[in-house]
Amino acid sequence: MIILKTPDEIARMRRAGALVGRVLEVLRESVRPGVSTGWLDRLAENTIREGSGVPSFKGYRGFPASICASVNDEIIHGIPGGRILVEGDIVSVDVGAIVDGYHGDAAVTLGVGAVAPEAERLMQVTSESLDAGIANARPGRRLGDIGSAVQAFVEANGFSVVRDFVGHGIGRKMHEEPQIPNFGRPGEGIRLRAGMVLAIEPMVNAGGHEVRILGDGWTACTLDGLLSAHFEHTVAVTEDGPEVLTLP
Repeated sequence: MIILKTPDEIARMRRAGALVGRVLEVLRESVRPGVSTGWLDRLAENTIREGSGVPSFKGYRGFPASICASVNDEIIHGIPGGRILVEGDIVSVDVGAIVDGYHGDAAVTLGVGAVAPEAERLMQVTSESLDAGIANARPGRRLGDIGSAVQAFVEANGFSVVRDFVGHGIGRKMHEEPQIPNFGRPGEGIRLRAGMVLAIEPMVNAGGHEVRILGDGWTACTLDGLLSAHFEHTVAVTEDGPEVLTLP
């Protein structure tokens, strides 16, 4: 069942989203060679709690950390720990926070120091594919319009979209209906309505779209070992068009 949000609920989600956006800005300023993903996790959790929020991810289905930190060929759900970031890495940080009972969820992929041109291009294309998807989050459009816009932009640039993981509705629960694939056909799927709140999150691989799951049961990696990037925003569908809620 898709839960439409009232203006008051969207206002609450805006507060949760603003906190998530602030955490991502703190992480953006802090990612550099020599820091560990575990240190980034502690920094993020402290920032969430200082903002009167609760980490969405910590303990969710047993996940042990407050953020996901996925490095290089890791796509999503990387568990922060002792891994030290080095010059040339790229790291995807995914952050969720609960404020006043509502979730915000967003992600960004960051370069660690100077990165290779192809890594820069992968991050740029993934970020712009998110923008293409968000532009279609309007009343009257179809769910397939979002996924097809992401897919078309990514594939036109020579990359591939992950198919095993998708975006999702969000509200009082972190994962609500509908699921939001990053692929599809325009004009297909459910019709979008004002009051929907969607976590749109392209996951884009430099090579093939296939994935493998590591032995920790969480970390999803590219099957071919090539780089992956992940960008995400929580977006409200309004009569005036899409509103990104996860800005700082």
